[in-house]
Amino acid sequence: MPRITFQGNSLEAAPGETVLECLIRAGYRIPNACRSGACRSCLLRAVKGTPPPESQAGLRASFREHGDFLSCQAVPEEDMEVTTADDAYHRVGARVVSVLALSPTVLDVRLKPDGDFPCRAGQFLNLIRPEDGLTRSYSIAEAGDDGILSLHVRIMPEGRMSRWLADDARPGTRVEILGPEGECHYTPGHPEQSLILAGTGTGLAPLYGILLDALHHGHTGAIRLFHGALTPSGLYHVEPLRALADQQENVFYYPCVLNGEEAAPSHEVGALDATVARIVPDAKGHRAFLCGDPAIVQRLRRTLHQRGVSRTDIHADPFLPAAMPVPFVKG
Repeated sequence: MPRITFQGNSLEAAPGETVLECLIRAGYRIPNACRSGACRSCLLRAVKGTPPPESQAGLRASFREHGDFLSCQAVPEEDMEVTTADDAYHRVGARVVSVLALSPTVLDVRLKPDGDFPCRAGQFLNLIRPEDGLTRSYSIAEAGDDGILSLHVRIMPEGRMSRWLADDARPGTRVEILGPEGECHYTPGHPEQSLILAGTGTGLAPLYGILLDALHHGHTGAIRLFHGALTPSGLYHVEPLRALADQQENVFYYPCVLNGEEAAPSHEVGALDATVARIVPDAKGHRAFLCGDPAIVQRLRRTLHQRGVSRTDIHADPFLPAAMPVPFVKG
């Protein structure tokens, strides 16, 4: 079987085991979150040996040339010597500035990086808890001129990171951030183009960031933001978004709920993709940003393309669940 050499130790990979699984089984704390190759927090670098092609899919050419690969996608075909690749993505220390409740289940976590962390609202970063390497991906809702970053974090009942942020993190708490990643952000140009922003849950975070960034760059076309939830209790940031829509004549906000039993007259009721299609029946020439539940993002992508949005004008960030926690014994 192939052997993986890491930090001077040679490990035998089990049949079908990825490099990430091999290293974690040996007790190493390798940052990881989604285990599907999307968050890229498990990036490593091959010093010797060739990474499997699927483990480099989607990486920039310069990273592939350096031997960087996604360890969660790499089932080794030959002996490899690997090392960390922190220099491939920007990794810096940061401190928590504030943790505020946006709703009973969603936090606004604000961070101040120790140094320069170039990013755009709408992209995502990997938040790392230094003491054990626990890593989760969160979208950037705001990237202020003061360097402070805002993340929207849903509190999960068994969520190791979200519960820690809710219960233990305080102003001054130290964390690390890695990234940024993602192409779901506003790009200046064509300010007259109509925008569709649609998503569910904390998929609102990147959409809100894109909205603010578009306004900051003087976007004049219509900006329609659709935020979906099962019931009204799943919506958040409603009043600030309503106020923004009242202040900006080109901004339209649609709080959407699937279950209409508790809906107010101001809510759109029904499936999110059907609601978008009803309100924007002809979307030719629009640019769309879609975030949140992967199945809903896929339906929105299909619906909008059928209504005239070019595939190149659809930018999507489906939120993938975190991998199951793995106990660490070395570090």
